[in-house]
Amino acid sequence: MSNFVKLGTLVDIKTGKLDANASSNNGEYPFFTCSINPLKIDSYSYDCECVLVAGNGDLNVKYYNGKFDAYQRTYIIESKNNIILNVKYLYYFLDMYVDKLREQSIGGVIKYIKLGHLTEAIIPLPIIEKQTYIVKLLDKAKTLINKRRNQIDELNSLIQSIFYDMFGDPMINPKGWNLINFDKIVEDFKYGSNVKAFNKKYNNSKPILRIPNIINGQVDLNDIKYVNVSDKEYKDLSLKDNDILFVRTNGNPDYIARCANITPMETGYIYASYLIRARINCNKYNSNFIKEYFMMPSFRKYIKLGLKTTAGNYNINTQQLKELKIFELTIKIQNEFSFKIQKIRKQKELHQQSLDQLELIYKSLMQRAFNGILFEQNN
Repeated sequence: MSNFVKLGTLVDIKTGKLDANASSNNGEYPFFTCSINPLKIDSYSYDCECVLVAGNGDLNVKYYNGKFDAYQRTYIIESKNNIILNVKYLYYFLDMYVDKLREQSIGGVIKYIKLGHLTEAIIPLPIIEKQTYIVKLLDKAKTLINKRRNQIDELNSLIQSIFYDMFGDPMINPKGWNLINFDKIVEDFKYGSNVKAFNKKYNNSKPILRIPNIINGQVDLNDIKYVNVSDKEYKDLSLKDNDILFVRTNGNPDYIARCANITPMETGYIYASYLIRARINCNKYNSNFIKEYFMMPSFRKYIKLGLKTTAGNYNINTQQLKELKIFELTIKIQNEFSFKIQKIRKQKELHQQSLDQLELIYKSLMQRAFNGILFEQNN
């Protein structure tokens, strides 16, 4: 059985001292801010094994052992005694506990946590041998997850390479394609439903797609909710094959204009108000090509530069979508591109399914490890 202890009695916690603009592109050491990915910096202030918790914004958790520096809103957490508390064990605990921290966060547009949210956290504390066992188990699971993610990234790079080879970078247009406004190939744009969604299907309720369902250019059906709408609204919002959904508003600019094209599997679904549906003229354009065009990194960067904010959310509206420029191409060359990437997309889907399963196993292991169930079953 594990003891349950306040985290503050086991660790030393401090924050970084630097502003976010202290980074250097060619720096030798990692510079941890509240972003998921660390920046670089020329000098270091810390040299230790620790867990880093973003104090505001995304509230992510990282593990690091070595020389680094940190932003002033980043918490640096060290074990007072590594024989009592394994730092990697602490990392995995906080990686699970971060959802609780998000619930406890306070503030307006940018949420933040206080020191007490960390020191008052209750951590299960088995003997060090069991902590080491948990770390090894979770390390293995994490390694498999990272390997699968890398394979998906490689497939994404391959799709981009094929796109650049056939059409060139959308923002440079080295092949000199004629450019037209996006609305020239769209029959209509429409916002989604703002009806409150619920978790289970009742009577004639309809499945609804939301922002979490738009992932990596595809629709993810793992977390579907349902709504009750009138027959008229269902007819207006019912999705058709080759429609494209765009994210129109979110607190994270990386989400804006994230898109996915609808396949026969999702026809008949409706979509939430945070999404915009574009109904493509399929006689002129291939929805697979459109989706990949919008997913090209340079085009994503261009879209982000033009975003406006309202009450802390970034937004894009139908008028902005209409005015975006796209290559004027024959349907034949678009179909050739779509055919080339079809097998890659299928392989990516299989890898994504595998990744989803691995992440479920990882979360299950985390829950069992930090609830003591893992050892009860092994005894």
